[in-house]
Amino acid sequence: MPLIARSSYTPPLLLANGHLQTIVPTLMRKVPGVDYTRERIATPDGDFLDLDWLRSGARRLAVLSHGLEGSSTRHYMLGMARAFSRAGWDVVAWNFRGCSGEPNRTVVFYHSGATHDLHTVVEHAAARGDYAEVALIGFSMGGNLTLKYLGEGLFPMDSRIKKAVVFSVPCDLAASARKMASRANSIYMTRFLRMLHAKIRAKMESWPDQLDDAEYHRIKTFEQFDDRYTAPLHGFENAADYYRQASCKQFLGRVTIPSLLVNARNDPFLAASCYPVEAARRSPWLHLEMPQSGGHVGFLDFNSDGLYWSERRALEFVGS
Repeated sequence: MPLIARSSYTPPLLLANGHLQTIVPTLMRKVPGVDYTRERIATPDGDFLDLDWLRSGARRLAVLSHGLEGSSTRHYMLGMARAFSRAGWDVVAWNFRGCSGEPNRTVVFYHSGATHDLHTVVEHAAARGDYAEVALIGFSMGGNLTLKYLGEGLFPMDSRIKKAVVFSVPCDLAASARKMASRANSIYMTRFLRMLHAKIRAKMESWPDQLDDAEYHRIKTFEQFDDRYTAPLHGFENAADYYRQASCKQFLGRVTIPSLLVNARNDPFLAASCYPVEAARRSPWLHLEMPQSGGHVGFLDFNSDGLYWSERRALEFVGS
């Protein structure tokens, strides 16, 4: 029954609000000293993925997966990469299709259920070194991908994958889409839709017969975007079918390695069904931690080592 009753996270004074915890790190955090080496790998369908490495010849590897419209250079990715590298791990922070600064080659892009790409990264990266242990770390969408990958059983799992840690995970995509459509989240929704529009416009140059952005301004929610673009491009009937198949919540009972899910109770992006208390109570593997504060991929902290609480917590769980 690995339901963690009390979290160790305490927010800084005056920064306990979920929106502040979400926004302040995005706007203000700087993470110096992360000098990635980029590697481009091919995918089985003729596309590519860009991987950013911190390598020192370690025996342990951390695979980092970012969130929606993120990349390996987001503050939370840089912070986690630096923390694991300092702790003696090799790190690979991978970029979802189209998120590395260059449009991908195929008409499809990334989505919350695309565990085939995570599998491609894990298999390739684990073969690059003499690793005895692999840990999977995911944020938001990347956390959903990680838990779905561990539980769905579609791919042969490398036996060196020993633990996973994920933060701010929309385990129930349909409910989270509805939560994001609320007036309180309009600032985030507007920003995400603007960024996704740029992706669509870039892909239109290569796929004018399959993509257009006519009347895009009428799209106001994730459900409308996913109905029009994500679902048909990736073989789903509609947004509801996409959410149903891609949500990790249904696979949590099948996770068979120690996995820590940290979802702050004041996360403005997450619906109540994204806190899988009963699944954690039933599972010997899924550890659920629900700090009162933390926001969405926030968990900011001020200390001399420059680490956020989420980075210390991840290292603690994997046994650094």
